[in-house]
Amino acid sequence: MRDSESRVAVISGAGSGLGAAMAARFAVAGWRVVVTDQHLERAEQVAAALPGAGHAARMLDVTVADQWRDLVKYVEGEFGRVDLLINNAGVATGGMLGDTPLEDWRWVLEINLMGVVTGCHVFVETFRAQRFGHIVNVASWAGLAGAPGINSYGTAKAAVIALSEMLRAELKPFDVEVSVLCPAFVKTALTQTMRAPDAGYAQRVQRWMERSGITAEDVAETVYQATRKPQFLLLTHPDTRWHYRLKRYFPALYFRILMRSMRKMMRKQP
Repeated sequence: MRDSESRVAVISGAGSGLGAAMAARFAVAGWRVVVTDQHLERAEQVAAALPGAGHAARMLDVTVADQWRDLVKYVEGEFGRVDLLINNAGVATGGMLGDTPLEDWRWVLEINLMGVVTGCHVFVETFRAQRFGHIVNVASWAGLAGAPGINSYGTAKAAVIALSEMLRAELKPFDVEVSVLCPAFVKTALTQTMRAPDAGYAQRVQRWMERSGITAEDVAETVYQATRKPQFLLLTHPDTRWHYRLKRYFPALYFRILMRSMRKMMRKQP
């Protein structure tokens, strides 16, 4: 990448939570940040609070391709470059396959997967043409875990990981880096819009967020460091790093652990 005073980061879903934390981290480092959110007032509030100068706020619904295209035109016209694209916007769903309505499947796939696909698709020509930069796609540990009870959410995030792996190979000849971020539970506002078969899902997730010990600022620091020393898979929680190695090298043992979780879930059902 180039001189930090001129670097430009574009972050989707940055009006709150993890996106806002990442915006703050890069602004502290001297980057100019384009804060985007489907609620413009949230983006404006975050951008106005960032240290430094040259920041901007834009409205972006990640499911609308024309809004992505307008964003590319704005960034190219205003800044003349983009050093970092973080596809962060997302929603949450809970429930097993047969318990999750197809409407919720379409909702989470459209935002969590196709929102990332569209962002990468629209910005990729800019990255190829300038021959530098970095794309960070926000997935989740759920996309690697294969755990029961979050089938639709985990499927969307697993697809983001696969997309990122392929995009990494496609952009390497252009000196463009790609990373995929896979955090576990982090305290954000994600449960406010969560869709699940019953309120118990969101309540459990909220408790796990509260107890995780990893903050949005911790995750933002991981992303920032990945732009300094590029790394593809970004695992932010110590236990997920251990579980990832366990799944890779001892898959049968890992599956038995998953089945313990499944049996607990079955006992809680009426």
